[in-house]
Amino acid sequence: MDPTHGPQRTSMSSSPSPPTGGSATLDTWDIVVLVVYFVLILAVGFWSMFRTKRSTVDGYFLAGKSMTWWPVGASLFASNIGSGHFIGLAGSGAAAGIGAIAYEWNGMLMVLLLGWLFLPIYIASGVTTMPEYLQRRFGGRRTQLFITVLSLFIYIFTKISVDMYAGALFIQLALKWNLYLAVILLLSVTALYTVAGGLAAVIYTDAAQTVIMLAGSLTLMGFSFAEVGGWDALMEGYFKAIPSIRVPNSTCGLPREDSFHIFRDPFNSDLPWPGVIIGMSIPSMWYWCSDQVIVQRSLAAKNLSHAKGGSLLAAYLKVLPFFAIMLPGMISRILYTDDVACADPERCKQICGNPVGCSDTAYVRLVMELLPAGLRGLMMAVMIAALMSSLTSIFNSSSTIFTMDLWKSVRTSASEWELMIVGRLFVLVLVVVSVLWIPVVQASQGGQLFIYIQSISTYLQPPVSIIFLLGCFWKRTNEKGAFWGLAIGLAIGCIRMLLDFIYPAPLCYEEDNRPGVLKYVHYLYFSMLLSFITLVVVVVISLATEEPKPEQISRLTWFTRFDPVEPKEQVFSVEQSKTTPEVITTQTNRTDVTEKDEERSNGKASHPRKDSSSSTPSVQSQSRLISALYWLCGMERGNEGEENPAKPLVPEQAIFSLEENRHMRLIVNVNLLICLSVICFMIGYWG
Repeated sequence: MDPTHGPQRTSMSSSPSPPTGGSATLDTWDIVVLVVYFVLILAVGFWSMFRTKRSTVDGYFLAGKSMTWWPVGASLFASNIGSGHFIGLAGSGAAAGIGAIAYEWNGMLMVLLLGWLFLPIYIASGVTTMPEYLQRRFGGRRTQLFITVLSLFIYIFTKISVDMYAGALFIQLALKWNLYLAVILLLSVTALYTVAGGLAAVIYTDAAQTVIMLAGSLTLMGFSFAEVGGWDALMEGYFKAIPSIRVPNSTCGLPREDSFHIFRDPFNSDLPWPGVIIGMSIPSMWYWCSDQVIVQRSLAAKNLSHAKGGSLLAAYLKVLPFFAIMLPGMISRILYTDDVACADPERCKQICGNPVGCSDTAYVRLVMELLPAGLRGLMMAVMIAALMSSLTSIFNSSSTIFTMDLWKSVRTSASEWELMIVGRLFVLVLVVVSVLWIPVVQASQGGQLFIYIQSISTYLQPPVSIIFLLGCFWKRTNEKGAFWGLAIGLAIGCIRMLLDFIYPAPLCYEEDNRPGVLKYVHYLYFSMLLSFITLVVVVVISLATEEPKPEQISRLTWFTRFDPVEPKEQVFSVEQSKTTPEVITTQTNRTDVTEKDEERSNGKASHPRKDSSSSTPSVQSQSRLISALYWLCGMERGNEGEENPAKPLVPEQAIFSLEENRHMRLIVNVNLLICLSVICFMIGYWG
């Protein structure tokens, strides 16, 4: 904005805070805690390297089906709660009250839906990835490729760049570094963590990170409430937290009257209640019930009861962000009103470098101002570690999807060595694109990072949710209906998303001159409309075309999940690997890698090739430095030229069984009722 033609400013009664974003910085004890934390994380990473085979692109899936309920639940929670949550959820609380917590409570319902409705279908089908499920359910490859490309877009626009920006913002305010310098630092540390520990280390560190995240955030919550004067002081002080410099005759800087309600006016509010109930649930269903990163953690459970227990633990833990993240963000507005709730673009730019608003600095201000030495370093370590954990998981999922679903389809004869190189190079591409996207993230949605994430999700995710929902629960859904529903839904969603970027929402003192579809159709209402359009297209085209084949139905829907296992599902051949490479690679790694290593050590070669004799001396003649580098990167050249034998890979009962212990089933079902009661109480009380 041009400062010579900017809005006039007026002073309120409260004294302004210095536009510095806080004067506290990390001291020696904070640095010590930070270093100790990362040493421990890297130690866990190196320890996992000796236990895990990392010489394949999809080494992340080697965790196997051996996890109990508590690491599954902790991993689900840690995967969802990253630095973007700490920054974004607290920022939304500071800017607009508790409305955005509806996303968290909606997620509680969706993760329970995953455990009780979707996971039995995925387990019965024996799939290990979500694109694989779509391929087996509908046949062909075009629907699978659609989901692959869309997933990559979603990872870049709503996960990678947002997490990088949130973590960099924290470092920027804590150490007074340039935002992009902080991004480069984060990427460097994340690369070191990935190389040293591999993604197998994530499953070992997620549970510890959950404990430390909760301990740190709850400690900060205690300091925050003590500083503000308790619950009553929060309820009263929030409405009085008006910045001293704001635009006259406007709503700039004024707290919302409905700040302590999640069900708001259906026409003129930031989160209309019909959209909260329906429009919010559809994209949330995609994230919790069909996103590969989330579902794969549940599939790692040893049986269905433990998977349900993991969903329950994650749901219980998601009660805490309201008290440990959002309410402290609102307290931050009270304590640092002029900085966190700044309403003048020029002043906001001085405070945080973002003329749109500085509400996303709310949580960081509390950490740097209220916590004593040592605890500040711990909270910084927690947030950065949460960022790195989510980034490594996303990088692995993205590179696996690109390599196995896109690159492998173009180069069907690509060697394992080539696939590993392509997967790692694609991570670099993701990083570059994400860095370039950060300025858009920074300027979007009035400085509310959490709202940016959710609004983009409502444009891209509803068609996918409808496809999975109908595929799992309506046997008549066929490939043509799924493909055209997905194509039309995504086209409409992309048009709305482009319009949103072309015509950004006006500031509080500007007139709204956007097109009517943006001005009058809230993004949550648009999610409902997009879901309805996709649903109609899928149903009409499916009914007008041929029925799915029996093999596309058996054990692939809710109503057929108990069908007997077909013999052909027990053995995967090399021919099947051409159509479902990710399944073969994943399952082969679980049982055959050890046998192959033994064969190589005994000088055996099951499938000799012309170049095998020349490649072996080349590998043996490598210097120790190169060999060490290959080992560190998890890339062993000796795997090239090996083929997967056509043999039973995984015992079918370990994959397809839906059996549950009677006592365990009773326990999880009783806890399901308790958890649903807690959700209903919270929604009713704060509605």
